[in-house]
Amino acid sequence: MGSVSATTSSDVLADRLAALRRDGRRALVAYCTAGHPDRARSLALLRGLAANGADVIEVGVPFSDPLADGPVIQRSSQRALEGGMTLAGTLALVQEAALDVPVVLFSYLNPLIAAGTDVLERAAAAGVHGVLVTDLPLGADPERERWLGEGPLEFVRLVAPTTPAERLAAITAHGRGFVYLISRLGVTGESAELPADLPESIARVRAVTDLPICVGFGVSRPEQARAIGAHADGVVVGSAIVRAADTRVDAACALVRDLRTALDSR
Repeated sequence: MGSVSATTSSDVLADRLAALRRDGRRALVAYCTAGHPDRARSLALLRGLAANGADVIEVGVPFSDPLADGPVIQRSSQRALEGGMTLAGTLALVQEAALDVPVVLFSYLNPLIAAGTDVLERAAAAGVHGVLVTDLPLGADPERERWLGEGPLEFVRLVAPTTPAERLAAITAHGRGFVYLISRLGVTGESAELPADLPESIARVRAVTDLPICVGFGVSRPEQARAIGAHADGVVVGSAIVRAADTRVDAACALVRDLRTALDSR
């Protein structure tokens, strides 16, 4: 169990989650799309998420074909692209935000490839600690996986509730930071109810890895976060935060405060 070693100057993400685990707390992983609703408000949102209880911030790189994302994040990505946001702009935004919590770059593979072979080093220099690639399943491109796994960023891997046990073990063995468990099949977005078999899905992942498990897709309300926190090491909230930020940055920050309170009151 566990993860492979990699060349990295520090494991800020892993250390943060380990500290939370020692304290008996659950991680709140907050997602936002870089450049949404615009650059100025995106910068304010990054700082506001950190100030209002997010333990980790996933920063989405806008992409023209975000096939794994639902309509809320798709619209935010398109709006950010229309505002001129790029991967280089995303890194500049993170650097300017100067956050005191770990940052995970949430991207599709094409923007990373297009940015050049030194993009992981540039991301680390900008203040990014981890990377999650939505469209790079285990074994699809071993060379790219080695590049990501041996780079300076902690390589977070995705698993699904339908992933067989043997493949779960293989995926998690090649990941670092935490395991992102997709709560349900389909694209990102808010759900009225959590899957009834989610505790069993978490237990299946727990059986094959010592990495923290954070659950995302469909988590939007404080009571859902609290319920997941009874079984997982953390929750990932994206679409609900992005939707709130469409209206006001402080509305998104208020949601994060409510989620934080719910996780801490389990």
